[in-house]
Amino acid sequence: MDVRQQVILALGRRPHPDLPELTYVEVATEPVVIANMDAGGIDLAILDGEAVPAGGMGIAKQLKDEIYRCPPVLVLTGRPQDAWLATWSRAEAAVPHPIDPVQLAEAVIGLLRSRVPATS
Repeated sequence: MDVRQQVILALGRRPHPDLPELTYVEVATEPVVIANMDAGGIDLAILDGEAVPAGGMGIAKQLKDEIYRCPPVLVLTGRPQDAWLATWSRAEAAVPHPIDPVQLAEAVIGLLRSRVPATS
């Protein structure tokens, strides 16, 4: 719950004026992540690579293996040196803990620009 709050506070409702306002879907367990992603309507998944018992990197790999045209995935890693693990999981981006709001926003904006139409 703390990590979800940090992400929401770091990104806010609108991390860039060219993007529409964000809507967050907060989930805490692997089955609920999978169910939400299967249902569609998600433009970006931000997963905590340090979550237990199911870490975000393993979930990211499963999503990429099982969901056709899976939306982009950003993994929060335990440290910058773990970015290679996020690559293994096929996540499009990785941001280390502690969450840097600027770094997170830059990564999210880059991933969403390719998926979400710009606003006027």
